[in-house]
Amino acid sequence: MDVFEAVQTRRSIRAYQERAVEKEKLVKVLEAGRLSPSAANQQPWHFIAVTDKAARERLFTAYNRRWFVDAPAIIVACALPEKSWSRQDGEEYWKVDVAIALQSMVLVARELGLGTCWIGAFNEEKVKEALGIPQKVRVVALTPLGYPAEQKGPVADRKPLEEIVHYDRW
Repeated sequence: MDVFEAVQTRRSIRAYQERAVEKEKLVKVLEAGRLSPSAANQQPWHFIAVTDKAARERLFTAYNRRWFVDAPAIIVACALPEKSWSRQDGEEYWKVDVAIALQSMVLVARELGLGTCWIGAFNEEKVKEALGIPQKVRVVALTPLGYPAEQKGPVADRKPLEEIVHYDRW
């Protein structure tokens, strides 16, 4: 599968097989995050690979969806804001950097036959409590990771290019 096909066919998966994700596949997904670009190459990210069932269950208080904690793995994408690059106007890039890394992981997961679902609607303090994450660390996003137990068709609800692309000026 090439990258464009992974982009075209990636879907949010909300049902997972009980089958564990092989260690080498999990490491390859995490490696995709590590190799991702970041502003000024600051790499302000940390990733928590949650595979222990009891640890996944503790995350239920942060995002109370059974399908989420029943996935065989969950990746928690975090940032150290003080380690990120900022523009002169003060705009910080830690969220962007972690989002880029997580997107790389999501696409590699797709290529490996694994499903993901980008989660942003979680309680950050409860994630930190469940996993012992220090207060100075920010949790940017979560994704379950596993073999899909559902089939979805291609993405169909995207705006046409003509509506969103501008050439040379707005």
